[in-house]
Amino acid sequence: MHEGRDDRRTDTREQIRTVALDLFAEQGYDRSSLREIAERLGVTKAAVYYHFKTKEEILVSLIEDFLARVDDIVDWAASRPPGEATRDGVLCRYSELLGGRTIALTRFLHEGQASIRDLAAGVEMRKRMERLTDVLAAPGQGLESQLRARVALIALHVGMFAGHDVDATEQQRRTASLQIARELAGAPPS
Repeated sequence: MHEGRDDRRTDTREQIRTVALDLFAEQGYDRSSLREIAERLGVTKAAVYYHFKTKEEILVSLIEDFLARVDDIVDWAASRPPGEATRDGVLCRYSELLGGRTIALTRFLHEGQASIRDLAAGVEMRKRMERLTDVLAAPGQGLESQLRARVALIALHVGMFAGHDVDATEQQRRTASLQIARELAGAPPS
């Protein structure tokens, strides 16, 4: 009997996160409020407050989900021998992570960097991206390898959300940016 109530609670929580992310992306994190999120959902502010006390809690929950998926990629890479095949697997997995529902979050994180830079979630995001860069960089290869890894990750981001003025589907942009990222990171093309 309580299962239905738990499903409703989870569904409402997810709806709040989705609407909040849309608002953050549309008008910026700083200009969005819990009241606006509630209005867009057609619920009271108290209903939103039941799930999240602040908009920062909403943002943190979104980022934590993303970071958990980044951690999964890093953990996968750590369980594999270092080399080109592992780098290629990391790039493919990260490219998949950036697509679909996550694209709105990554677009917001890119465009709203100034708003989240000093938040704990922003600090955690930078740490995770450093870990991801470390697994992409060839061990012992120094600065060039580190820069190649960083630029490869940026290429994946650019391909997912900066190419909307290019006449291409999301899948075409993903495929092209993945190929560029592979070349940049030194991973073999497929």
